[in-house]
Amino acid sequence: MASVLACGNDAALSHRSAAELWGMLPTAGPGHGEGWPVTHVTVLGEGKSRPGLRVHRSSTLSTADVTLRSGIRVTKSARTLEDLQRTLPRPVFTAALRQAEFLRLPIGDRLTVDHPRSELEARCLALLRRHRLPLPEVNVLVVGFVVDFLWRPARLIAELDGWQAHGSRMAFERDRARDNQLRTHGFEVVRFTWKQVTNDPGTVAATIRSLLAGRW
Repeated sequence: MASVLACGNDAALSHRSAAELWGMLPTAGPGHGEGWPVTHVTVLGEGKSRPGLRVHRSSTLSTADVTLRSGIRVTKSARTLEDLQRTLPRPVFTAALRQAEFLRLPIGDRLTVDHPRSELEARCLALLRRHRLPLPEVNVLVVGFVVDFLWRPARLIAELDGWQAHGSRMAFERDRARDNQLRTHGFEVVRFTWKQVTNDPGTVAATIRSLLAGRW
């Protein structure tokens, strides 16, 4: 809070620091490439970074992008995700987006998601083409969650579990809670791992074909 106040009345906690405050990302420690700890703040106009404080200058930050959380001026969840997408590696941004969805934080309509978001998704799309399966919608919003693949007429969702975004206990619990929410809205959810897609593509294709049968 002191770092925000020190940067002026128009300053707001932002980027990774905002993501941590919203609960999208765990608190940063050594190994994040900037030293530790670093507080990220966005200001209108001029500002100067110093040890422990990274100041981002913005001409687009408005009052509509800022709110109070725990008494701290912070960029709203949607603006925070936009900033993260520009500055973080894709796996870290994807993890933050997943957590924001799980927490049901607003993600806004200005966020642009890569299509596909990962090499695993690209490999799975290639697999579907090779096996002449119907192609799904990719990275679309369904009842508040961004899902990897959606066959809308069949109400079938496929989620692809890369280790970087899903390889923790928290991610495991979060993903199962997502699946349960989606099922309560009438969607079938199936999950595939990197190893399944790359080492056993025939089984993946057969599973999807079977689930689509009678639905498509």
